Amino acid sequence: MTPPPTPLAPLAALRPRLPSPLHEVEDERFARRGVRLLLKRDDLIHPELPGNKWRKLAPNLRAAADAGRHTLLTFGGAYSNHLRATAAAGRLLGFATVGVVRGEELADRPRNPSLARCAADGMRLLFVDRAEYRRKAEPAVVAALLGRAGLDPGRVYVVPEGGSNALAAQGCAELGRELRGAAGTVAVACGTGGTLAGLAAGLAPDPTAGAEPGTLGTGTLGPGTLGPGRTALGFPVLRGGFLDGEIRGLQRAAFAGPAGDWHLDDRFHFGGFARVPPELDAFARDFEDRHGLAVERLYVAKMLYGVTTLAAEGAFPPGTAVAAVITGAPEPSAP
Repeated sequence: MTPPPTPLAPLAALRPRLPSPLHEVEDERFARRGVRLLLKRDDLIHPELPGNKWRKLAPNLRAAADAGRHTLLTFGGAYSNHLRATAAAGRLLGFATVGVVRGEELADRPRNPSLARCAADGMRLLFVDRAEYRRKAEPAVVAALLGRAGLDPGRVYVVPEGGSNALAAQGCAELGRELRGAAGTVAVACGTGGTLAGLAAGLAPDPTAGAEPGTLGTGTLGPGTLGPGRTALGFPVLRGGFLDGEIRGLQRAAFAGPAGDWHLDDRFHFGGFARVPPELDAFARDFEDRHGLAVERLYVAKMLYGVTTLAAEGAFPPGTAVAAVITGAPEPSAP
């Protein structure tokens, strides 16, 4: 028999730090081009929810509570910030959490610090093979997972991988609104595309009547391309070139059509997710030494490397202010 749900705490109990801080830093690689570099510290929104995940999770948590569904089921890889954030939110707010993890082979291995943190926060981990994981959006697969976990579908709220759905994109629009007037270009790392979809909408004067998305295309930018308008610039951390369609779909679902101006530069995934070659690690250590910021390697380092390269290539006209969104902190230590 399923135990009665724990009473849920209101989301306000988490006391997120919003708007997140925005700091200008001195970096001669940008200054010599006449470009200002700003750091948007979404990693400081909440000490226990990694990075900007609050923006995606908050509207989904409200929807789950309103529907009387006190168990969250979601998806992620072995190093997923989204799984960690969902587990932490569940512990703090009284939701039960279940994480479906890509990679059946991980079930019998020692937990890495991310998955150990999820388990310590009370998340039940279900490991599935990669073929089944690729089909995670199919209703039959979700139903089978719920049955395997012994969960009542009527009490479970399903959150997609990365937390990216229409509600999440709407939540991330606030990030863009916080940066209106502060920066001409806003750079962010992209996993599933939800943050970029909302960011672009929030930067636009009217999110329901923005420019056709992707008007700057996908790929390498020429000198002076990114200015002086409000552009969201995304750096995919996975290979595959699939995000363009995902972002368009999220914007249709969230804003009923194109919203804002955005561009993807897919040159800086460094071979795929969780790949951190020596060149990227050396860049991140140098950035840490320059600015006293602990740089998360899987997302943030790739974005910072990309935006620094674009500055060197002259993509930002002199006088441009570029805001780099720091979406998370380095991997946690084991709990």
